[in-house]
Amino acid sequence: MRQKFAAQLYTLRNELKKDFPGTLKELKKMGWSAVQIDGLHGNDPREIAAVMDELGLHTAGMHVGLERMKYDLPAVLQEASLFKTKDFICHSLPDELMNPEGYRSVRNDLRQVASQVTDLGLRAGYHNHDFEFHTSLDGQYALDYVLELDPVNPVYPEIDTYWVKKAGLDPLSYIRQYAGRMPILHLKDMTSDGREYFAEIGTGVIDFVPIIAWGEQSGVEWYCVEQDYCPGNPLDSIALSFDNLQKMELAVKRLLQQV
Repeated sequence: MRQKFAAQLYTLRNELKKDFPGTLKELKKMGWSAVQIDGLHGNDPREIAAVMDELGLHTAGMHVGLERMKYDLPAVLQEASLFKTKDFICHSLPDELMNPEGYRSVRNDLRQVASQVTDLGLRAGYHNHDFEFHTSLDGQYALDYVLELDPVNPVYPEIDTYWVKKAGLDPLSYIRQYAGRMPILHLKDMTSDGREYFAEIGTGVIDFVPIIAWGEQSGVEWYCVEQDYCPGNPLDSIALSFDNLQKMELAVKRLLQQV
């Protein structure tokens, strides 16, 4: 199970800007088997891919802006090939698209991208925040509208547990609808002090044991850990999250045996 744990590199964006290869080496030393790409900060993708190959780090998808998907798709596909991943995920939206008309265009754009890559064995996806829960379309959350299944041109969910919780929903109950069609699940915790802020996995209010157990039954290939802001050194935060996830493994296995 721990071989499915991946570190989202947005957590370490400042460290990567200073020393991308060195930061990857630190993650490998911690025990991470994979990372999720979130920008290369001016580095040559071929050089970073070579470093990852040397370290034996896998790629749990890439976060890519919608504009790049639409207008720079050949370069995105080249990077996906270099990093040996099938998944590239729209990581957020600009404010001007956070309305019914905008979400309609986003759904259409993502399906159009999917139509160009599905036959290549690649998967286009969408990562949520809480703002998609603030708008309704056709009687459903904007997020569900964007991710509504098109069997011909599927767009894959990458649900973030923190943002679902931030929107006032239960993460486990919410993700159940995406069983069998979510290759990457974002694990992100929330502080228990009433601030509802970002926290290291296992230190907050979200119970990840049943979430991971669900993922093991529902086709999740990567559990990607992200912490948007950390109280101290992000490397310390990501290390604590990894240690806590490893401690949860036995509880997850026990839960699965009961099912």
